[in-house]
Amino acid sequence: MPVRLLVVDDHTLFRRGLIALLGQSPEVAVVAEAADAGEALRSATTHQPDVILLDNHLPGVHGIDALPQLLQASPQSRVLMLTVSEDANDLAQALSRGAAGYLLKTAEGAELIQSIVRVHQGESVVSTEMTTKLVLAYQQAIQGADNNASSISPPPAAPVAPPEVPVSPLQKLSPRERDILREIARGASNKEIARTLDIAETTVKIHVQHILRKLNLSSRVQAAVMASSDLDQP
Repeated sequence: MPVRLLVVDDHTLFRRGLIALLGQSPEVAVVAEAADAGEALRSATTHQPDVILLDNHLPGVHGIDALPQLLQASPQSRVLMLTVSEDANDLAQALSRGAAGYLLKTAEGAELIQSIVRVHQGESVVSTEMTTKLVLAYQQAIQGADNNASSISPPPAAPVAPPEVPVSPLQKLSPRERDILREIARGASNKEIARTLDIAETTVKIHVQHILRKLNLSSRVQAAVMASSDLDQP
C-alpha cells in the first residue's frame, strides 16, 4: 500500500508541482492538500494520513506551532517538515514538538520520496546540512552549561568519598553496534550501513533497535547527537 500523504504548503504553484511530482511514484499517494494550518487541521482530522508533509512558513499559524494540534487530530500520523528554513532553532523546535523529520526544499525528488517512506516506517530523517547544525547546537549548549557551572563557586562541603568515574552509556554497546552508530552519526541509511559493513539490511535494523533500547533513546537523530559527543571518547 502506498503511503497516504497530506501536503501542506501555502504556495499554490509549489504545492501543485510537488503533488504532481509525488504522483509519479507508486510508493506515495496524496490524499489531501492544505494551504494553511487551519485547513491542514481539518484535512488531518478527516483523512487521517500516514504522513503529513508540512511547510513551516504558513500564513497565520506557523507549521511548527501547529504540530501539536495536528498530531492530536491524527495521532497515527507522522510529520515530515519540508521547508526552506536552515535555522537550527526551527529544527530543534520542530523535533521537540513531535516532528519525525526535517527536510529542506532543496532535496531531490527521489530523496523526498525515500524520506517520506522512511518516516512512515518509523525512522527519523534530517537533511545532512541540518544534522550538522543540530550536532553543533547540542555541543554549544553542553559547553555553555559547563562554563556556567564552572563560574559558580560551590559552598563548602564536608569531605566525601571520591566519586566514581562516570561510564559512557555507549560502553553498553557491542563493537558491531558501535560501528553502526558511527554510520548513523554520519547520516547513513540502513541500506548504506549494510553496504558499508557488508551485512544484511535486516540485521542493521535489528542492531539499530538494540542501540536505541540500550541507550534509552527514541530516534536515530538522538543517537547521532549522542554519538557525536561520546563515541570517540575513551
